[in-house]
Amino acid sequence: MAGNSILLAALSVLSACQQSYFALQVGKARSKYKVTPPAVSGSPEFERIFRAQQNCVEFYPIFMITLWMAGWYFNQVHQTSLVYIYVRHQYFWGYSEAAKKKVRNTQELITGFRLSLGLLALLTVLGTPGIASSFLDEYLDFSVAKKLRHF
Repeated sequence: MAGNSILLAALSVLSACQQSYFALQVGKARSKYKVTPPAVSGSPEFERIFRAQQNCVEFYPIFMITLWMAGWYFNQVHQTSLVYIYVRHQYFWGYSEAAKKKVRNTQELITGFRLSLGLLALLTVLGTPGIASSFLDEYLDFSVAKKLRHF
């Protein structure tokens, strides 16, 4: 379990660095397009970068919860989590540059968004049985693993 926690912590730090990188891009866009805080509107280019970052921030707590939930009970989630981090990076830049590339980029955005939702759903599905099994074992003294071994 300790080794698994180290990997989960490393993925958490990696995703936090990604969120920091996205925030830094908003700061750069503020300077480039002369949008002073606390304003969140200005040039369309700034607004796309800001909105891309906000979209990623909105899903970040869900990712962290499902990462730890699935990772704690099902230790093969590291690849899924790395794919999620990669997809969010692609989504951020696709959203930020959407107006420049129009149609092709819009389809990529939809695909990236759906893929990230699917990965979050997968992490949830992987963690839920572990939580249920632990709950039954801890509070109802019912071990699913022991029952399955008897079959």
